[in-house]
Amino acid sequence: MAPSFQWWAKESHRGTPVVVKMENPNWSMVELEGPTEDDFLITTDSPGSGRTRDKGHRGRKNAKQLTWVLMLKAHRAAGCLTSIASAMFSLAALIRRRLASGRTDSDEVENENEHENENDDASVEGMGREKENPAVKTRFYFCIKMFLWVSLILLGFEIAAYFKGWHFGAPKLLQFQLQSLWATPLGVKGVFDWIYSRWVLVRVEYLAPPLQFLANACIVLFLVQSIDRLVLCLGCFWIRFKKIQPVLKEDNLVDLESGEKGGYFPMVLVQIPMCNEKEVYQQSIAAVCNLEWPKSKILIQVLDDSDDPTTQLLIKEEVHKWQREGAKIVYRHRVIRDGYKAGNLKSAMNCSYVKDYEFVAMFDADFQPNPDFLKRTVPHFKGNEELGLVQARWSFVNKDENLLTRLQNINLAFHFEVEQQVNGVFINFFGFNGTAGVWRIKTLEDAGGWLERTTVEDMDIAVRAHLKGWKFIFLNDVECQCELPESYEAYRKQQHRWHSGPMQLFRLCLPDIIRAKISFWKKFNMIFLFFLLRKLILPFYSFTLFCIILPMTMFIPEAQLPAWVVCYIPATMSFLNILPAPKSFPFIVPYLLFENTMSVTKFNAMISGLFQLGSAYEWVVTKKSGRSSEGDLVSLVEKEQQQQPKPHRGVSESNLEEMKEEIRQQEQRSSQKKKKKHNRIYTKELALAFLLLTASARSLLSAQGIHFYFLLFQGVSFLLVGLDLIGEQVE
Repeated sequence: MAPSFQWWAKESHRGTPVVVKMENPNWSMVELEGPTEDDFLITTDSPGSGRTRDKGHRGRKNAKQLTWVLMLKAHRAAGCLTSIASAMFSLAALIRRRLASGRTDSDEVENENEHENENDDASVEGMGREKENPAVKTRFYFCIKMFLWVSLILLGFEIAAYFKGWHFGAPKLLQFQLQSLWATPLGVKGVFDWIYSRWVLVRVEYLAPPLQFLANACIVLFLVQSIDRLVLCLGCFWIRFKKIQPVLKEDNLVDLESGEKGGYFPMVLVQIPMCNEKEVYQQSIAAVCNLEWPKSKILIQVLDDSDDPTTQLLIKEEVHKWQREGAKIVYRHRVIRDGYKAGNLKSAMNCSYVKDYEFVAMFDADFQPNPDFLKRTVPHFKGNEELGLVQARWSFVNKDENLLTRLQNINLAFHFEVEQQVNGVFINFFGFNGTAGVWRIKTLEDAGGWLERTTVEDMDIAVRAHLKGWKFIFLNDVECQCELPESYEAYRKQQHRWHSGPMQLFRLCLPDIIRAKISFWKKFNMIFLFFLLRKLILPFYSFTLFCIILPMTMFIPEAQLPAWVVCYIPATMSFLNILPAPKSFPFIVPYLLFENTMSVTKFNAMISGLFQLGSAYEWVVTKKSGRSSEGDLVSLVEKEQQQQPKPHRGVSESNLEEMKEEIRQQEQRSSQKKKKKHNRIYTKELALAFLLLTASARSLLSAQGIHFYFLLFQGVSFLLVGLDLIGEQVE
């Protein structure tokens, strides 16, 4: 009913009726009277009985208003509780299904070993080394599991001691209680008190000092790394304040309309390495074939390392299609697939016609450069003979797909906006990102070419080129679209390779760095900052400090971590990391927790690379979903429409029918043998989740507020990641 605010309106009831609907069907509908105009009128006191009557009237009105407000608040609370309960039931059902499936990361390793010779999008290539013993992979998990069992036993022990009156609030109180307890005969104090007192003595005398020393050492490393992060942010701020960026001279600008004689158009070779990536090959080939560059000055190499016959046929047919369109593009496939991506690139550079080209641009299979990419990158080489590499920035077509892609976007935005840009401006050196870059071919030859000795061939060639004196430029305003891994499984494998490879490279390059004829500052930057601090120390202290030492201090409270180490500095660093992606600010807390969660994978990868364990030499192709931007989809549709009326020349009908029949048979074989896509349970993350939750329960006995909340939320974060609830969910 519409409200009436006219004083002469006569209604059968006073006030405005309000219908409150409860979301829970078990609740009934209640009609309440809202406040009326009389509730807000100021009445004057009258002598006698009138004043008493007005007070009673206002008392009844106030009681009615209070009831009305309370009922509305109860409705909101009930709706909120209903939503929370529904979400919790859905989460519990999802967890129950995940646990019922029983698929763990250990099953994943077994399946990969069984299907290593079958066609799979995540095929693992070999480097000619022995495969890792499965016992080595489970050793790290075994240590975490033993630590968890010990913590559970200690938690039960501490709870029993707590109810027996063992409360230690200060070291002096602890010392007094121990002295008084040891002065009491064994028969009087009891067996439990005697055992617990012995445990406390061992804890105080033998366990707390080394744990505190290790904690202090990790705190020092944490502070050093935080200072490095702060300096990088200040450098980025200075670049923005001064508007420092590589600028092309006017005579270096490229204009295709003026013709080849009127601009700078050197010979450019474009390479697209790919391996079993049938989801993305069409969009990448189409984007590269649409690059704005004279046709006589460019050659595109599609370097297909696929072992899947179906994928090979599809990619080969796509290349033939663009050849019929007039693109200068060739297809290459290696019979002997050694050396991962580096072996593929090395084989392509050995072609006889490469000597006719001056520069080489590289794009991975999921990258889609803009048509003006070469026009905005290649001219930087003109008149700058010391320049060996021009690197562009990545942008992501699926950064808002799920929580995992949003958190990845924060990390990579900081990497490009801050790390790459600052190092490029002030040092002229940074790690090549492996794609979306243009190399001077002379630089590659001078550095020794592509080597297959590590899984980070891009960083390897960049380090060797820098030792030869070549300079790099990073263009923050030139972007190249690509994809982010949408599943935790794919992201986990990618991060393992990205963090094990640098440690392999550090062991191999350290003697060359020491002997190189470069300045002491460049050697210090490469050894301490580039390798040790950002590639080794960061994952080491992140895992050790927050996943091992912090839980141990709950069971050995004599060793302590200050609140500013647990909360304030990590929050500040997370705030700095999120500045290049300001739209992601609401995810600052999940980002902080997720980075600590990923420290397990990064620490394990770092140890594998440093000590040459078998998993350090695994190359797993990151799974792609084949997402494209709207512009790419439109251009592809237009191309298809233009191609429909044209006859297919160069490919006979019989060949097409044979190819279709081969694809049909291959799909039937793959459907029977290929493992299905599904979510997994990650045992290391789950074990650490229960460890942190156990430590948070122990922190309640010591009344450590900030430590309790950090351990609780960090444990929940490990639990969600361990159950694979953060990324793509497969029904």
